[in-house]
Amino acid sequence: MTRFHPQVAEAPATVVSNDPVNGEYRHLVVTGSALAAAAQPGQFFQLLCPAPPGEAPFLRRPMSLYGADPETGRIAFLYKVTGAGTRGLATLAEGDRLPLLGPLGNGYRLDPAWKHIVAIGRGAGLATLGPLAKAARAAGIGVTAVLSARRPDLVVSDALFRAQGATVLTVTDSQGNSGPAHVERLLRGLIADQRCDAFFTCGSSRLLRVQQILAREFAIPGQVALEQQMACGLGMCFCCVRDFLTDGAIVHKRVCWDGPVFDIREALP
Repeated sequence: MTRFHPQVAEAPATVVSNDPVNGEYRHLVVTGSALAAAAQPGQFFQLLCPAPPGEAPFLRRPMSLYGADPETGRIAFLYKVTGAGTRGLATLAEGDRLPLLGPLGNGYRLDPAWKHIVAIGRGAGLATLGPLAKAARAAGIGVTAVLSARRPDLVVSDALFRAQGATVLTVTDSQGNSGPAHVERLLRGLIADQRCDAFFTCGSSRLLRVQQILAREFAIPGQVALEQQMACGLGMCFCCVRDFLTDGAIVHKRVCWDGPVFDIREALP
């Protein structure tokens, strides 16, 4: 598969808003360069996070794109506060400056021949999948989104998908319907209804395995965005190397450079 590496630049962005969306996630919106605002679904940026009080993040924080609007120059991220870098991000207020490096990596690819796709994500993976809704609608492709979380109040991206005309199915641990067996039944139903020309996924190895089984059984293509620790984001440090199955052989690939979006058949959960 030919991979395309776009132009990349470091440029400062200005914070427009940085608001909580639930008990775990925050929605950060910035205005940036024309190059940054042209980022595509599945790409990511390296953010130079400010240092929170008493801490000193050493590396930039890789952050998947949640939205980009070339007309307004706005770029959006959805993040969970988990460490020093994201604690620093949470301190940003309107008007603050945030250096962005990107857009980075290879994003999702849509085939105009597809009529309907299925997007399946969990946790932070729901942020990575979010921009697909707008891109698919622009291409005239229908979307069913299966959104998984621990509790209903932690489901994110549902409003974004619905606003773009997608059908949204939520499954949660607390409701007891987020397990692989139940999700497989949902997916088999969508396949039977001819509403699954391709899989798109991020955020759950268990759900990835389910999709890989169905992809092989029904010859359905798919793409997965992988979450991985990164240092440079440019393929130089080899921090993000993982094993992949390519043409029957195990090969090593850099998630930041060769991905972060890969053929669903190549990824090893």
